[in-house]
Amino acid sequence: MFTGIVEEVGTIVELEEPPATGNPTDTISMRIAAPEATSTAQLGDSIAINGVCLTVAELPGNGTFTADLMPETLKRTALNTLKAGSRVNIERAMPAHGRLDGHIVQGHVDGIAQLAKRVDGERWSDLTFNLPSELSRYVVEKGSIAVSGTSLTVTKVGDDWFSVSLIPTTLALTILGDLNVGDLVNIEVDVIAKYVERLVSRPE
Repeated sequence: MFTGIVEEVGTIVELEEPPATGNPTDTISMRIAAPEATSTAQLGDSIAINGVCLTVAELPGNGTFTADLMPETLKRTALNTLKAGSRVNIERAMPAHGRLDGHIVQGHVDGIAQLAKRVDGERWSDLTFNLPSELSRYVVEKGSIAVSGTSLTVTKVGDDWFSVSLIPTTLALTILGDLNVGDLVNIEVDVIAKYVERLVSRPE
């Protein structure tokens, strides 16, 4: 489990090209430079990259780790837009004794959203994202949402969009400050909303 509190911004060092065969069982490997995360990482650990829970497959040293990307991950997340040199949000799994400073984040991406509008103030930014309609029912004003692994509070919401406000810390310490209109992000809605829907929709 994660909290959506980004620990550091890492960099993609190397990313394999998807095989030309199109074989659905093929995986690709990604190597990420993340000195903070790798300082305590062990093989098999879970680390969230832009909100996607990945498993540490190798620790080659120099503050880097390698993870394998399954075809399903490439299909359902915005990780397929990354390339060598891309900056990514990094968060290690929360220890059992840790503080839940953000909200419950599983690292299981529900969909991809696109930045539709950005308004920058002197020290803040308001971002509006297009939202897949099938996810909008899980998003409420003042509720929590994870955008590329960053726990944020929803400021406004419509049938197919939502807005968030970014404080100076978020702008400086995550990749969200780098986003331009048209960029894609990973979205994970509040898992509690999904459980509530499931419970109330079941026939008695």
